[in-house]
Amino acid sequence: MQALKGPLTELAEFEEINKNRMEHPGMLCISGCVNSQKTHMMYALSDGIAYKVIVCSSESKARQVYEEYRMLDTDTYLYPAKDLLFYQADIRSKELVKARMEVLAALIEKKAAVVVTSIDAFMDCLLPREVIRERVISIGAEDTVDLEELIRKLVWVGYEREAEISGPGQFAVRGGILDVYPLTEELPIRIELWGDEVDSIRTFDVDTQRSVENLSEVFLYPASEFPTEEDQRVSFLQYFDPKDTLLYLDEPVRILEKGEGVEKEFIEAGKRRVEAGYEVSNEEMKLYGVSEVVKEMNRYCGVGFFTLPMKAKGFEVRGSYDLQTKSVNPYNRSFELLTQDLKRLKRNGYRVVLLSGSRTRARRLAEDLRDYNLSSYYSDDMEREVQPGEIMTAYGHITEGYEYPLLKFTVIAESDIFGNVKKKKKRKIYEGRKIQSFSELKPGDYVVHENHGLGIYQGIEKIEVDRVAKDYMKIAYDKGGNLYIPATQLDLIQKYASADAKKPKLNRLGSQDWVKTKTRVRGAVKEIAKDLVELYAARQNQEGFVYGKDTVWQKEFEEMFPFEETEDQLLAIEAVKRDMESSKIMDRLICGDVGYGKTEIAIRAAFKAVQESKQVVYLVPTTILAQQHYHTFQQRMRDFPVRVDLMCRFRTSAQQKKTIEDTKKGLVDIVIGTHRVLSDDLKFKDLGLLIIDEEQRFGVQHKEKIKKLKENIDVLTLTATPIPRTLHMSLIGIRDMSVLEEAPVDRMPIQTYVMEENDEMVREAIEREISRQGQVYYVYNRVQDIAEMAAKIQKLVPDANVAYAHGQMREHKLEDIMYDFINGEIDVLVSTTIIETGLDISNANTMIIHDADRMGLSQLYQLRGRVGRSNRMAYAFLLYRRDKMLREVAEKRLSAIREFTDLGSGVKIAMRDLEIRGAGNLLGEEQHGHMDAVGYDLYCKMLSEAVRHLKGEIPEETYATTVDLNIDAYIPASYIPNEYQKLDIYKRIAAIETEEEQEDMLEELIDRFGDPPRKVQQLLMIAQLKAKAHAAYVISVEQKGDEYKFTMYEKARVNVVKIPELLAKYKGELKFKTDAENPYFIYCKLRKNKKEKAEQILENAGKIVEDIQGLVEE
Repeated sequence: MQALKGPLTELAEFEEINKNRMEHPGMLCISGCVNSQKTHMMYALSDGIAYKVIVCSSESKARQVYEEYRMLDTDTYLYPAKDLLFYQADIRSKELVKARMEVLAALIEKKAAVVVTSIDAFMDCLLPREVIRERVISIGAEDTVDLEELIRKLVWVGYEREAEISGPGQFAVRGGILDVYPLTEELPIRIELWGDEVDSIRTFDVDTQRSVENLSEVFLYPASEFPTEEDQRVSFLQYFDPKDTLLYLDEPVRILEKGEGVEKEFIEAGKRRVEAGYEVSNEEMKLYGVSEVVKEMNRYCGVGFFTLPMKAKGFEVRGSYDLQTKSVNPYNRSFELLTQDLKRLKRNGYRVVLLSGSRTRARRLAEDLRDYNLSSYYSDDMEREVQPGEIMTAYGHITEGYEYPLLKFTVIAESDIFGNVKKKKKRKIYEGRKIQSFSELKPGDYVVHENHGLGIYQGIEKIEVDRVAKDYMKIAYDKGGNLYIPATQLDLIQKYASADAKKPKLNRLGSQDWVKTKTRVRGAVKEIAKDLVELYAARQNQEGFVYGKDTVWQKEFEEMFPFEETEDQLLAIEAVKRDMESSKIMDRLICGDVGYGKTEIAIRAAFKAVQESKQVVYLVPTTILAQQHYHTFQQRMRDFPVRVDLMCRFRTSAQQKKTIEDTKKGLVDIVIGTHRVLSDDLKFKDLGLLIIDEEQRFGVQHKEKIKKLKENIDVLTLTATPIPRTLHMSLIGIRDMSVLEEAPVDRMPIQTYVMEENDEMVREAIEREISRQGQVYYVYNRVQDIAEMAAKIQKLVPDANVAYAHGQMREHKLEDIMYDFINGEIDVLVSTTIIETGLDISNANTMIIHDADRMGLSQLYQLRGRVGRSNRMAYAFLLYRRDKMLREVAEKRLSAIREFTDLGSGVKIAMRDLEIRGAGNLLGEEQHGHMDAVGYDLYCKMLSEAVRHLKGEIPEETYATTVDLNIDAYIPASYIPNEYQKLDIYKRIAAIETEEEQEDMLEELIDRFGDPPRKVQQLLMIAQLKAKAHAAYVISVEQKGDEYKFTMYEKARVNVVKIPELLAKYKGELKFKTDAENPYFIYCKLRKNKKEKAEQILENAGKIVEDIQGLVEE
């Protein structure tokens, strides 16, 4: 990094500071510093020092310094402060502890590191470094381990035991396998024991629960850093040894102010809690005061950076220096100003470094400057020193530029030239689980059996028939009928799910109702499939406009996108361009949650269309969204000659009239608006692309108009309701779809708290958010007294601007309030759940949900997604009423809410609701009833079959195969004790069709649960036999005593001529009968020997099935 450090060596002051930095404890003061220059100076002073601790006055400042320093030294960590105020929440999610533990782990393992933090991080109490080191559990691949002891240890250091791991800080035990998700690791760890020896250690994937790679040893760091009553406690500062640590203080006076503020707030909060009658334990009241922290800091060598020379009371000062530096004036996107300035600097023999956040942009910057006759070069080698009169562009990041006038050295940041550009950064964040299969049946759930209809699942029972034990699922039907299904036939069962939680009507066993229902739905499904396929064919046959390949402008435009695109986004953009460049008319649907980057895809498509002088219409459901998108488009296109206009009620009629005239003449390139753009008076000169946002929110008459508009132009539809996977697959050849599932990177996790409602907490949460210039959502779902609630909050925080909004307001009024909220004029918005739809407000990062226990999980999940949109830590508080329930009931209620902090199963159900809504939107209302009649899964299955049939891919015949042999085949409770997991595995075994799938399943079982017992292996073999029998048109394989009966499907395509030949081969042991409605083979051994073993039974049955397979006509 000589390019940035080199020139400093010419400063006498710098040399002296460098010499004295580690001589005595105490602080050297350097005044005259500016923003990013401090970071570079710290870096220049850090040579040869093991630990560098940078202390800032606030979380946001610390983050800024961290981003800058990370570019210079990769061993840089950000240590967040603990939430001192919300210590006594009932449940806290682990995000903060995880971030802190990663830093502690780095300090214990590494010999050198840079830690950036804020003053309040030194104020809470931690266990001493040695104690944490002792509490680290290390396990090597050859060690011997006492499992019981290990479990006790894990609980003691703060891990929670679950049935299956879904997030950091949890562990699970199954037989001799221990899964644990350490806070400091990207992936959870699976440790397999053989007796008490460690057999293997490997990482695994949370979603699939399958192993990823083997490790030789693993360190499990504690999952909580709080000392208990009897432990000794230290401040984070004491983790560093004064001998090899240098403290950098960014504006010591600010730091003191901030620390005193935190301390005061903490004491006030404690007092208020005591007054309000809450219990306060001694634990909570322990805090290092600012004076103690400063006293501690005076034991270290430090350097304080000041903008102006000021007295910092309490700090021991051992020397003061004054530098001359100044900030660079921003150029506000004017390249002219920049080049004039650079020419002046060059004439005066200045050394200039321009830093850009991406290598391609840095290269381009050097080229652009050369076009202005400024010789400049791009260098990847930051060790190269810039010579006087040279201009170098390089890859790096600083918040704002600075210059040393005496040294004639200037560093200019990209943000000085182009305004604040968001940085790119890519990293995977643990996102919580995606939806898995809905095998999560609980007794009492409604299920659909394909042949018998709707019943209630009662649980798994082990039943012995003729001394053979098997697991059966018990399903209760109407009028007391019970059905027992062998667990091997689980693939015929689905959980019943419908859009509204109405109770479905149960079917009666053996009645014709179900058959009728199924036939009716099948008919309806055929209709819709036919419509879809025809529509698709019609669009395929028309010719659309063919766009050219990407232009240079297009590439430049895309490079200006300030974020890193996600994989899914790139795929979607590719697909859209492919559609536009082909002769077919584009009709693509893009699904993805709010904030997943759908708009950017639309912007790029629009830009492509405009370059071929086509016009674009962007249709959105609400005025506010129109306004937001308009701003986004304006921002992105301001460097290009593209005219974007807005049509909605925020525009005066004169403005609207002008837009209409200019659009007709072809002067407006892109029109963004609400249904106003569908009015007859808006005519286009040459419309090429229609983009529709959230189509399902337009009314019927609007939809008709949209249909007219889109007759032969390219259409791009965006939606945030997730489109179900199952449906997606069945429609794959009909509607072009792109699904964005990957969250964008800059999202911070959301720290969630569950607590009893109390005014103090609410006040503290709101004040804290406002003090960092943020905004708060307060969700209160009762319209009748929402105004009183808003008044109550206004009383709690008199300085804040509180407003309320709900769905029964007049639309205009509601929009005005939301508009003010987006523009930051309202601090706290008390609102009903209407905020769950689609607004993107990155400044609102705290959400408080009143009576959270009354909300549906899907609502909570969607609401929670409304915060955490920026790169600041976001908070969600779920409140429930104090003492409103009996203790025990309260406990249960809490444990239900608890599932939410991990967002485990809650999300799955939530996503499920959303999916069903999404399916309704996609297929239209009339299909809704049919979906309810047979349940969502079966409906999707039927639809998929109908579509494939119409496209001529599969024969229409469907039959199910069952296998019933006298073999013990079940999963014993000792192998998989958890009922959910057991059902899931049964269901997946039942669906096995090929040998590969069987081997894969076996691998997964060994991986997750250890070596399977014989009974489980036999279960797998039966599954394979079933798949073979199905291919041979056998609908059942049964064994009664010594007889095997193979019943054939009546419409089987079998070469009848070959049957006698087959019978002859078995010398009278195999007979063929046609006396029943379905023909069948009977096999019976003539020489009766003693009871056959399981292997023989399987072998016999397998051989005969293979022979029957030989009869099938090719």
